[in-house]
Amino acid sequence: MSDFPNARMIAFIEGVGIPVTPGPVPDNSFLPGLTVRDGGIVYDPVRLAYPGDLLHEAGHIAVADPATRATLCSVSSDPGEEMAAIAWSYAAARALEIDPAIIFHPHGYRGGARAIIDNFNAGHYFGVPMLEWFGMVPTVDEARASGEDRYPQMRRWLR
Repeated sequence: MSDFPNARMIAFIEGVGIPVTPGPVPDNSFLPGLTVRDGGIVYDPVRLAYPGDLLHEAGHIAVADPATRATLCSVSSDPGEEMAAIAWSYAAARALEIDPAIIFHPHGYRGGARAIIDNFNAGHYFGVPMLEWFGMVPTVDEARASGEDRYPQMRRWLR
């Protein structure tokens, strides 16, 4: 596994308050070489198949209910939280100035990775209303009144 942009992604994730630790990952983990444990990410640097999965899983942890975040050992299957995690991880890619294709790789997203990238790059965002509801991005009216961009800039990275 190449160190770029992995080290930058890990530093970013830790910088927003989500622990990232190298360590053993069960063979039956949902993602190759990566799991969620106690509100953080544990990854096997040798077996991590898609480094962008670090940012996407961090997105799930970031949008999780703060009351239960520290105890997460799996991510929610809630479609709203999935869309919010996708929007979060796209914003993170932009903040890190890395290609979104690192996150939205062809082996995930039910074959829709290219469509996600194309839509987000064109300014057709889904999941952002959830980020707004969680207070992570400004509302449309707040952005209009302040002149700030609503998205992909984030007000805060944790719900």
